[in-house]
Parts: sequence; C-alpha cells; structure tokens
Amino acid sequence: MRTTEAPAIDTLSTVNDDIKVILYSDNTWQYLITEGFVRDKDIFTRAWSDSSSDPYKIPYDSLATSWSIWLVDSLGQYSCPYIGAVNPRGKFGPRRGRRHQGVDLPLATGAPIHATFDGKVRIAKPLGAYGNLVVIRHVNGIETFYGHLSRIDVKSGDWVAAGQVIGLGGSTGRSTGPHLHFETRYNGYAFDPQWLIDFKTGVLRQRLFVLKRRYFSPYSNYEQNFDDEAKNEEEDKKADAEAAALTYYRVKSGDTLSRIAVKYHTTVNTLCRLNGIKSTSILQIGQRLRVR
Repeated sequence: MRTTEAPAIDTLSTVNDDIKVILYSDNTWQYLITEGFVRDKDIFTRAWSDSSSDPYKIPYDSLATSWSIWLVDSLGQYSCPYIGAVNPRGKFGPRRGRRHQGVDLPLATGAPIHATFDGKVRIAKPLGAYGNLVVIRHVNGIETFYGHLSRIDVKSGDWVAAGQVIGLGGSTGRSTGPHLHFETRYNGYAFDPQWLIDFKTGVLRQRLFVLKRRYFSPYSNYEQNFDDEAKNEEEDKKADAEAAALTYYRVKSGDTLSRIAVKYHTTVNTLCRLNGIKSTSILQIGQRLRVR
C-alpha cells in the first residue's frame, strides 16, 4: 500500500507481462498491473458511460442483501485519495434537505489527489455540482468519485494505478471552499467511504469488505453503525426471515381475487393492499400476486 510521495526509480519485469514491480527512492515498492490482467473483462464495458453518474440504473429491490468484496489482494494496491479529517458538516448522509453522497475533505487548492485502487477512468470532465470530476471504476467493482478538482490529469478510458495522481484539489462546481468531495459507489449506489478508509491516518480499515445493502441508506453511516454490528446482524436475520415468509401465487385460468383470498385464508382487501391493486383490477394469467 503506497503512503509516500517518493519518485519511482526503476521498473522490473515479472514472468507475467501484465504485472510489473515499481521501485521507489525511499526503498519501497509496489506491483503495477495493467488492464490486460483484469480477470473480469466485462467490468469495464457493462453499464459504462463517460457522462452519467449512475449508468447502472438497477432497482433497489433487485439488489442482493450483501456482497463480499476484496478491496486489495496479493496484487491489488490501495492508496488514500487524500489524508485529512472529514469536515463534520461534510459527512455522508442527509444535509440541508438533500442527500450528501460522500465525504468532504478540506484541503489547499492544488493538493494532489490519488487514485484509491487500480482501475479505469470512466468520467473525467466538469459535471454539474461536482465541478471538475473524475470517476474511476476499479477491478473490485467499486467506483470512486473525486469532485471539485482544480485540475484533471487523466481522461476517460485511461488505466490508472492505485496512488497515481489523477488531479489537483480545488473548489469548482457547487463548493464554498477548497475540498475534495469523495464518494464510493457499488452498482450505482453510494455508501459511506468511512466504512473503507480512516481518512485521518489514510489506513484502509480492512482487506475484505462485506458491503450490506442497507449501507446504501443515507442514514447508515460508519460512525452510527461501528459499535452496533451485533444488532445489525440480528436485523439482517430478521429481514431475511421476513423475506422467506413471503408467499406468492401465480394466477391461473378462472381465478378471481375472492377465490384466491379464500384459498389462502385472507381477504380481498389484504390482497389489494399487498399488491397495490384494486378489487376491480383484472387479473392476468401468470400474474404473480403476494398473498402473505
């Protein structure tokens, strides 16, 4: 994991042409992998756009309840985008009636901003309130957003390595002062970057991260949940049990709401409420109805 600004002094080849070893003047080193090494070749073509902040457009209800994501492995690297305390008024969550999708890190204009993991640049241009924005999709599937930059040093389609300078901090777009607006997203949904990074020290909190769907809620941030994992696990189990208890029925020829209600010992009003329909709605053969 790169934590210094020492210049590179040499590049060594390995038995794999897509993997190099970079030596630095402070006697540190790191692997440098190229796009040719990426195992999931589809990750940089699926739902790819150089202008949309969310090209995935995946309905929330169709998402899995959790994902296990390797942030770094024996080859994958990490670098803190910018080391500094998060502005207390710039944390992830609701802010002034809006959803704040990331964290704000105060800095001096011109401070170098680093790519967090290896990946490919998806967006590198001014975009609305973000001002000058860089979005990188990483090999682990996470996307990172770097907003309000004073200068962009990469372009869409560039392959970048963790720790590479991608631009300089600034105050472009909707900003009241120089800072880095930093977001982490998965499948287009933002979650608190502090689940991954301790920005005060620049340390990555874990190598394997279990991302839970509920983290996409604007009210689910790292500080609120850090000491409450046991309770969260119980809530997950309860939600899973409730989901497993749901019962559905496929409409067949001759079915009516009354007949289905009698069969499942419920009422027509309950069926209508569960499915968002009216008692006069016409049922279609094959239609899926929730009955419990």
